[in-house]
Amino acid sequence: MSIWKTPISLASVNAHTAHTAISHLGIEFLEVGDDFLRARVPVDERTRQPYGILHGGVSVVLAETLGSMGAANACPPDHRVVGLDINANHIRATSSGWVTGTARPVHIGKSTQVWQIDMVNDEGQLTCVSRITMAVLQPR
Repeated sequence: MSIWKTPISLASVNAHTAHTAISHLGIEFLEVGDDFLRARVPVDERTRQPYGILHGGVSVVLAETLGSMGAANACPPDHRVVGLDINANHIRATSSGWVTGTARPVHIGKSTQVWQIDMVNDEGQLTCVSRITMAVLQPR
């Protein structure tokens, strides 16, 4: 059973992020499932830190992008979501290729949502785990 309360598609989420920090970093959505979203970010000159590995903040941007998009589409129409808290545990460094994140809801409530985002490298090894809490704002 699908968790989405507003229409969602790869075309709509990728179009929604055009001309933003998301598109500037090269983040692209890959898959929309019944209860998850998947996107990836390249590990390249835009996203590496001075030691040549993916910047931890970029992992957090990927996590927040996935959690926010998921929360927004799991709300009834005309509701909005804003981030309350995010954390990230960096498990393994990545210096090339892609990091792919998968977001799944932990809790979808009327006033808050919690999403878990797991990120892996091209070999499928866990690179980062993140959790975001979103506030759900009622229509005005």
